[in-house]
Amino acid sequence: MAIPLQIRAQTAAAQLLFWLPRPVRRLIAGAPLRLDGQELALDAQLLLRLQKLSGAALVNGSVERSRVLLEASQHLVNGKRVNPVATRDVAIPSGDASLDATLYTPAGLPEPSPLLVFFHGGGWVIGSRATHDNAARYLAKHAGVRVLSVEYRLAPESPFPGPVDDALAAFDYAHAKAADLGADPDRIAVGGDSAGGNLSAVVALETTRRGGPAPAFQLLIYPAVDFTTRRRSRTLFGEDLFLTDAAMVWFEGHYAPEGVDKADPRMSPLLATDHSGLPPAYIVTAGFDPLRDEGEAYAEKLRAAGVPVALSRQSDLIHGFLNFAGVGTRFREAIAEMAGALRVGLAKRS
Repeated sequence: MAIPLQIRAQTAAAQLLFWLPRPVRRLIAGAPLRLDGQELALDAQLLLRLQKLSGAALVNGSVERSRVLLEASQHLVNGKRVNPVATRDVAIPSGDASLDATLYTPAGLPEPSPLLVFFHGGGWVIGSRATHDNAARYLAKHAGVRVLSVEYRLAPESPFPGPVDDALAAFDYAHAKAADLGADPDRIAVGGDSAGGNLSAVVALETTRRGGPAPAFQLLIYPAVDFTTRRRSRTLFGEDLFLTDAAMVWFEGHYAPEGVDKADPRMSPLLATDHSGLPPAYIVTAGFDPLRDEGEAYAEKLRAAGVPVALSRQSDLIHGFLNFAGVGTRFREAIAEMAGALRVGLAKRS
């Protein structure tokens, strides 16, 4: 789809700001923000300043309006399309539905290769393959893997456990059709950001418990893992830092309407009674993120169960940074670290 001229101009202007001399960027962003022994990266603070000046927000009125505006705004922060990465459409059966998916293959990658089954973020309500297109491309190219990005059904049209069922169906499809996807069935990972990190953790948990094929690795990017407890980070960072407490309440209301058991491990994987035997995990959190503390609690829970886990707190960043590679340099550094962890996690063992 062609990008409208107005959006291209806004994109260029936004990116130009991040190449201004540091003193000028600091002047625009304001005094350094320090909280909980951390200092927010200048790139992150400048992005938040631009968001405030533009009046943009993660949640914008209705569900439909929020979806449309998120799709449009991604061009401002995603950056230049990562290439050379080939794509092809894939249809995944899930119950009586068919899920759209995109298979990303970096140039020169031999078959069979590792595969990441990727679930986008967006609170189970907004977001899509399109909003996370460049993130999928980046992980494919820099981790040296194929990426299968899945268009799971969203709430409120498909509330819990609909997205979970779709995520499980996507993993099962990837394993069963590994040869068709050019993938090694023994090196299939699950991963995603925020809501997608939640779905990835749940897929790893559910497939391990039922027996049979399970992921070889988990890439959990600032995941939501517990709907039952309000932790300290949600109070500290719940306002004016991209993902707000109000937005979280809005997302939860659509995904888990009244009557849903929020302690169900398929919604709150932190609360599962047994985490032993789960695949190795790389869990990344952001220092200025309301979800920080629950993500780190999940890392501790896995470690206590004997699961190999690497926890990386990006202490100076905010929620959502996977999609901010097009502005500044600090976000790209963190994303590159994730790609490196994925490459190592799916490396072929002799």
